[in-house]
Formats: sequence, C-alpha cells, structure tokens
Amino acid sequence: MSSLVTSWRWDTSTVLVTALLALVYAGCWVKARRNGAELPVRRAVTFGAAGLGVWLLTGISLIGVYSDTLFWVRALQILLLLYLVPFALAAGAPMTVLREALPPRARERLDAALSGPVARFLTYPAVPSLLILALPWVLLMSPWLKGVLQHGGIDAFTRILVVVIGFLYFYSRLQVDPTPKHVNQGFSLLITIGESIADGILGIVLWLGPLVGGGYYESLGRTWGPDLHTDQTIGAGILWLLGDFLGLIYSLVVMRAWNADERRKARELDAELDAEEMRAKTGKVGARRGFAVEEDAAPAATGLWWENDPQLRERFRR
Repeated sequence: MSSLVTSWRWDTSTVLVTALLALVYAGCWVKARRNGAELPVRRAVTFGAAGLGVWLLTGISLIGVYSDTLFWVRALQILLLLYLVPFALAAGAPMTVLREALPPRARERLDAALSGPVARFLTYPAVPSLLILALPWVLLMSPWLKGVLQHGGIDAFTRILVVVIGFLYFYSRLQVDPTPKHVNQGFSLLITIGESIADGILGIVLWLGPLVGGGYYESLGRTWGPDLHTDQTIGAGILWLLGDFLGLIYSLVVMRAWNADERRKARELDAELDAEEMRAKTGKVGARRGFAVEEDAAPAATGLWWENDPQLRERFRR
C-alpha cells in the first residue's frame, strides 16, 4: 500500500499533452465567458479534474510506474484511458467552449468542419462503436502489446490513440457538443448494452486463455506479487467487472438524456397541438363573424399512418 504514495515517475508525453489541453481549454473558457457564453462550471471541473487529472495520474502515478511490470496495472490503465478519461473530456463540452471563444468567421469554419463528410463519417454510430470495441482486442491479443511494453515511443503513441478513440466515441454519443448527426438515445442505450457484452467476452478469453505479452512478462523474472496467470486473471476481471461498472454509469447518463429528449419532444408536440387548436378556434370565431379565415393546409395523406402522426412525422423527417 505504501507504493500508492511513493511510486511516481516523470512521463513526458502525458505531462505535455495534459498541460497543453488544460491551457487551451482554460484560455477558451475565459474568452468564451467574456463573449457572453453561459458555460456551466461543472463542465470545466469535469474536463479538468476527472478528465485531464485522471489522464495525468495514469502516466505519473503507480499506474504508470507498474504498467510495464504487471498486466493487471496495464489493463487498468487502458480501461481508464479508453472509458473514464474520454467520457469526462467529452462531458466537458470542449467543442462548445472552443466554438464560443472563436470570432464569427472562424466559428463558421469550425461549424463547416463539424458538419462535413469526414466528421459525419467519424461520428456515424457504427464507426466509433466498432473502434472502441476492436481496440482492446487488437491491443491485448496481438504483438502490439509487446511493442507497447518494450518501446516507450509506441507506448506513448498508443495511450494517446486510446484516448482519441474513446473521445470520438463519447463525443458522438453524449452529444453535449454539436455533432453532425443526432443519435436517438434509446438506440445509444442498446449499443452500450452490446458493448458491455463484448467487454465480458474479452475478460473471459483473457481469464481462460494463454498468457499474453509474447513472453515479455516471463523475461522480467519478477519474484514478487501475483504469478503470471493470477496477474492476467486479475487484469481480465478489471476489464470485465470494472468495465461493466463504468458502462453502467454511462448507461444511466444515456437514460437520463433519453428521458430529457422525450420530454423535449413531448413539449414540442404539445405546442404544435396547442397551435392547431388555436387556429381551429380562430377559424370558428371568424366564421361566426361572417368572414373566412384561411387555415394552413393539412399534409396530404399518403396512406402511411406514421406520416399523418405529427410526432412520428417529425422524427422520420430528421
């Protein structure tokens, strides 16, 4: 337990990246507030503390020190960088903060980029979901892991790539920032359940399968801590159980967003029905007073029942 306090190291890539992102976010935040943007403080706290803070700890704390020695520590590092860190970064609404800090012309260019074909492809629901599902499998079950363990440059690049893929996933799914395509939160919840099942399968494979790492951990000659099989079993449990726990938290966030989305749609439908009722009443009053009131033409019936329902018609139009 003393290692939690005494085990620290300098990790250049992690320190530089997190410090740069912190400076850029803070600068944009201050400028956006000066421009009159209403940005909740909790967004900044989430981005800085839970996002950049945890990212920094995965590199310089005990997690970074023992990530090349114990498999379960490496598994914990990957899990935090793939799920917790990017979730907090996306929840901090960085694109909104950047957008509000830009001048009008630069803001238009950013909006054009976010709605362009590349952004639409990268945020299409299947693309980030497949990336975040495949990454742990490819990283842990291929020679990529041995390269990460033996070469510092590959290790630094891989950890940054893990965060980028995780951020792309949560950016497109949380939709706190403006995104090219709106994803129904109910559909998002189904995807999350499928991803939890896939994480469980990976945990079972690591638990029951052969040792990974291409003999790297055997070459260390470690005489302390858990043996190699127990070490990998603990790592499998972290990926499985802790991954499902983080997935449960995210599912609750998605359910809350889904509920808010449905309430918003219900308010829009109520407003549309109230407007139609008001127009109908106005038409009756005008008829009694001897003049005709032209009403909006009703949408032509197409024979498809959902096209004649106001709420479903609006959804399918989107």
